[in-house]
Amino acid sequence: MGDTPFVHPYIPNSVPATKQTMLDELGLSSVEEIYAEIPERLRFKGTLDIPSAIRSERELRKHVQGLLDKNTSAVDFMNFCGAGCWQHHVPAVVDEIINRAEFVSAYCGGDYSDLGKYLTRFEFNSMLGELLDFDAVANPIYDWGDVAGRSFRMARRITGRDKVLAPAHVSPMRLMEMRTLCQPEAMPTSTKIRFYEWDRESGMVDLEDLEAKLDDSIAAVYWENPTYLGTIEAQGAEIARLAHEHGALAIAGVDPITLGVLAPPGSLGADIACGDIQPLGMHMHAGGGCSGFIAFRDEDPAFAQECPLELYTVMETKTPGQYAVGEAMAERTSYGSRDQGKDWVGTASGLWTIAAAVYMALMGPQGFKEVGETCIARSHYAARLLGEIPGVRIRLSPSFFKEFVVDFSETGKTVAEINEKLLGHEIFGGKDLSSEFPELGQSALYCVTEYYDQADIEKLASAVKEVTA
Repeated sequence: MGDTPFVHPYIPNSVPATKQTMLDELGLSSVEEIYAEIPERLRFKGTLDIPSAIRSERELRKHVQGLLDKNTSAVDFMNFCGAGCWQHHVPAVVDEIINRAEFVSAYCGGDYSDLGKYLTRFEFNSMLGELLDFDAVANPIYDWGDVAGRSFRMARRITGRDKVLAPAHVSPMRLMEMRTLCQPEAMPTSTKIRFYEWDRESGMVDLEDLEAKLDDSIAAVYWENPTYLGTIEAQGAEIARLAHEHGALAIAGVDPITLGVLAPPGSLGADIACGDIQPLGMHMHAGGGCSGFIAFRDEDPAFAQECPLELYTVMETKTPGQYAVGEAMAERTSYGSRDQGKDWVGTASGLWTIAAAVYMALMGPQGFKEVGETCIARSHYAARLLGEIPGVRIRLSPSFFKEFVVDFSETGKTVAEINEKLLGHEIFGGKDLSSEFPELGQSALYCVTEYYDQADIEKLASAVKEVTA
């Protein structure tokens, strides 16, 4: 090859003539000038430990498949781990539609060019709003933890107060995102997420402790239904009432797949709802199939004005009687006002809104009711079988939707040891809670959805019985 420059087969800009044309257009002599503003101490030294460019498409596919084959997926093994990313059935029609050419990119262009995406997102917002019993649903981004943090920031702007109360048994991973979004550059330096207690027997929040910690500095009270530990929170209306008595907003975190059988947050008095649409037609994708939503009431214009995410609605055009779907109050967002927007947001999960829209339209009210009832029936069946195993007991309230806490302390084995042995049975066990909630001992959070049937559940129970003996 000699000094012949390498032209990458999949990067058009690697052609020397093309690269030089671009540099000439920018008035630069070399690519190095583009990176001049990056301090030398932050620049990587040496050569990246990556393979040489693979020119052949066949060889590239073989190489990538070899990397993927090192994983063991939830298709290969049965999976009973949820904790924020859950295995639900994804109807084939969902994958078929989101892989159509007009949808497959998550990005939206403009209301003049991406009519299909805008309309589908509007339909998504409408259906999710009906499920949640709210007037407005914003375009989802990222995941549950992110939108919870943004909801806290909304509450701060609306109320002018600087503290938020959250339950002490919130997901630690979700909490990290909330805290990141409530750092001093986002809210005043005195702002902190404060915690109220939960009952170690029922798993529900401690209302007395919540009421004791409420005062006129609290911007919002946040609660989840179901909780991170799986319990159905039956006190949502009372939590909202207490928050409102002290002038605070009520923010509900919710798993939307539950809303065919559980009361929606709007009917409980919540002002804002947030959560993840991942259960609505998304594969787990190694944790990447997540997308967080924010919904709210529309009686007070402050909620829409302080929501940082895109809002799609039907608008009348210049032609009388003719309507189109477009973005409302675009100036609120970082797209409309750049660094002056309410928050900096992105389009990382636009494709998932379309998947969820297809799923909700396909399921309908009866489908949501059936999948909810199935999740409850199968998870309770699994809990009963596991609870009959010597040394194994089910913790917290018997009221749960699809996740429940299994305590292995009396078996004399750790959750890590049990999960390791379950791999030999081609089973992914529950999420290890022993470090997050040491007061629960050697406990794991198990998840059973409509995805697994009676035979699968019985196989799980048999395997657990064997590895704990």
